[in-house]
Amino acid sequence: MKRFLLALTLIIGINTVSVHAQNSQKAKALLEDVYTKVKGYDNIEVDFKYVLNNSEAGINQETRGNVTLEGEKYIGNFFGATQLYDGSKVYTIVPENEEVTIEDKSEDANALTPAKMLTFYRDGHNYEMDILQNVNGRKIQFIKLTPIDSNSEIKDILLGVDAETKHIYKVIENGKNGTTTTITVNTFKTNQPLSKTLFTFDEAKYENDGYYIIRN
Repeated sequence: MKRFLLALTLIIGINTVSVHAQNSQKAKALLEDVYTKVKGYDNIEVDFKYVLNNSEAGINQETRGNVTLEGEKYIGNFFGATQLYDGSKVYTIVPENEEVTIEDKSEDANALTPAKMLTFYRDGHNYEMDILQNVNGRKIQFIKLTPIDSNSEIKDILLGVDAETKHIYKVIENGKNGTTTTITVNTFKTNQPLSKTLFTFDEAKYENDGYYIIRN
């Protein structure tokens, strides 16, 4: 009887590992589909809603933003500021303070830039399929990402993918400190006609407008 129970335990354990491995492979395959789709576009325009919540700390912030990406270059507007990366320098423009900060691109591999917003999930995580939701007739498949680095400040990330278009619809980041950050994509446009100067910073224009230029 003991041998039977031991054999049954082993079978259940092996099946559980097998199911988990299949689940992980399905999640990874879906994320690769998302990555391939994103990389196939000349440019992407995203309008999104950003919510930061921490009930214990009494924090609940909500704002809207947008970002246009072309390769590694990007220009985004959020929290009352504009950030531009022209492939060489990062320019942060704050109209309220009439300031522009010019600095080199961060060399921190973990820094989440707008250019990485749609591809950050490829490295440093374990994956597993999560719930499938119906959102206004759209099937949104969530994938749970858990950081491989046990020292990460992130507990887990839920990445919602439109099962039909393979576009990212929602990102829910749960921090170990109780903070939840949610980004919901309102519109996702691709291959739009862009101005040739969209990713060009006109320093003279801001100087003439009285902006203070800070170089880091």
